[in-house]
Amino acid sequence: MPELPEVETVRRGLLPAMEGAVIERAELRRADLRWPFPSDMAARLTGARVLALRRRSKYLLADLDRSETLIVHLGMSGRMTVSGVPAPHVPGKFHFDHPALEKHDHVIFHMEGGARVTFNDPRRFGAMDLCATDAQGSHKLLALIGPEPLGNSFNAAYLAAQLAGKRTPIKAALLDQRIVAGLGNIYVCEALHRASIHPARAAHRIGAARLERLVREIRATLTEAIAAGGSSLRDYRQADGALGYFQHGFKVYGREAQPCQQPGCAGTVRRIVQSGRSSFYCATCQR
Repeated sequence: MPELPEVETVRRGLLPAMEGAVIERAELRRADLRWPFPSDMAARLTGARVLALRRRSKYLLADLDRSETLIVHLGMSGRMTVSGVPAPHVPGKFHFDHPALEKHDHVIFHMEGGARVTFNDPRRFGAMDLCATDAQGSHKLLALIGPEPLGNSFNAAYLAAQLAGKRTPIKAALLDQRIVAGLGNIYVCEALHRASIHPARAAHRIGAARLERLVREIRATLTEAIAAGGSSLRDYRQADGALGYFQHGFKVYGREAQPCQQPGCAGTVRRIVQSGRSSFYCATCQR
């Protein structure tokens, strides 16, 4: 499932086509994704101007001039791609021709100026909903989400307060969206390795200095991943269809039995299963 860096990369890719533009026509090619679409969704979106395109945790939020916000979740295999706008990575080259629609292109936003934004989701675990903009904080998908890890409110003092008394493994605690928003399995594995913290260590047994380092490494890992366009695992693509490249910089994720890449460490990457998910770590330098 796309994590914070992938969703943020998609948001940035959609900005030129969507933010400030009118949705001239919203086309729904089925009645649902993971859940049924809200009533009259196509009509409520058609003619609306996108005032701002934001991200909250792993959700895309499009604030409309009709005092409503479109909430989009990519799910396991969802992706949003843009056609009909200048190609950002090829100087002087333009993609004005729209590709033929595919079987799993379920929602299409025909934007003013000729751009087309297509939501493709083979597994249909993605979701879309509309809510009043001034009430989005209480929406069932957003109400219980913790602070953004790249925001000022996420710091060592906050994390210490959240982890106090928690005997759950630190890996599980960081995956809890109520504690911190947007972190998933890949980037938690990578951040814990950088911070030299074992994924099975009890959350309440991490001291202040190590929490400072953990917060720093979470921020660094996410920032580098965003700059690399995310990690292209399975179905993920950027908004222009390109692959992300952060997976080439993984230090532990997916590297079981390979040498640890921490300078001066002679350990080997291992894998354990925690709550049904693979955790990759180095038993030598992660304690």
